[in-house]
Amino acid sequence: MQYKKAAVILLTLLSAGICLSGIFFIFYSWMNNISFKVLNTNISGILFGVAALYLGFRYLLSVLKLKKELYKESSVFSWSNFRKQKTAR
Repeated sequence: MQYKKAAVILLTLLSAGICLSGIFFIFYSWMNNISFKVLNTNISGILFGVAALYLGFRYLLSVLKLKKELYKESSVFSWSNFRKQKTAR
């Protein structure tokens, strides 16, 4: 039980850190007029910050969903959860 709590806290902190770095990069790019050359086109650094913020927020929602699943009474650890599923082609 202790490992679950530590893992969820660590994942939450990491996803929150991604969100914060996205916010920081948005403001840094805005204040310093940062742009990147991508395929011979200048792209504003703000767009990269928005992408990082979006991914961090999406990961944060995934961690919260995982936390809800982990703390259900019916959830138990099973090695069979880690087996590869064979898919029909």
